[in-house]
Amino acid sequence: MDFLSAIATYSFLREALLAAILSGIACGIVGTYVVSRRMVFLSGGITHASFGGIGIAYHFGFNPIGGAMIFAILSALGIEWAGAKGRIKEDSAIGIVWSVGMAIGLLFIFATPGYAPNLMSFLFGDILTVSSSNIIALAVLVGVLLLIMALFSRPIIYSAFDRDYARSQGVKADLILTVMTVLTSVAIVLSIRIVGIVLLISLLTIPPVIAGCFTKSYVRIATLSSLFAVIGNLCGIYVAWKMDFPVGATTIILLAIALFIVKLLTLWIRRRKAQARS
Repeated sequence: MDFLSAIATYSFLREALLAAILSGIACGIVGTYVVSRRMVFLSGGITHASFGGIGIAYHFGFNPIGGAMIFAILSALGIEWAGAKGRIKEDSAIGIVWSVGMAIGLLFIFATPGYAPNLMSFLFGDILTVSSSNIIALAVLVGVLLLIMALFSRPIIYSAFDRDYARSQGVKADLILTVMTVLTSVAIVLSIRIVGIVLLISLLTIPPVIAGCFTKSYVRIATLSSLFAVIGNLCGIYVAWKMDFPVGATTIILLAIALFIVKLLTLWIRRRKAQARS
């Protein structure tokens, strides 16, 4: 069966494609903020810490994604608070939350009577098992992100690049950074099913880096990042379907290859321009 026929036949594949589009837009917008603020390591810490919430929720019979959401938001806000108050260095706080969250998740899962769940779907993603509620949540998140970017793009840019300057311009930088941190956490958790905890940091960072090769405008980078993330997700599903590969890993490899090609072309164009001027 070819890919188009499979889309028409299987509802789970249509849902996977919709989830790929929505998560690509969300990760493109959030990823631009993450890269601009140079908080890639923070996003990695939030991603891995969310596994603690998955383990706790599974142990007590709750929705694992809901547990991951609560754990991720609390971890992100805790890291932000510790860094802002100077209680502990931010990189140290991230490292602690990163490892402790994973450890808590594993302990609670293996302390639960019966068979342990298949952790591969959480660690490396399984987009074909995405639920309708996950898609609805992603759609709401994308709507919120687009609205915030349309109304508050300039304050977000000021706060992301220089918090002190933003304050001097009357911008409520602390509030903006807190809201964006929460939205980043939500986007991370809702995208876990797409590429998984281990690989998600790449979906947040590679598209903005590719977009940065074409423009330096924050809004344009966010727009191109969303486009590249969506294309990467869709191509990942198609190649994985044809080759019987895991979707998450295939998506990240395709995005990494695209980044490599774009960087090579950028360097070649720059050298040609330099030679033309000399």
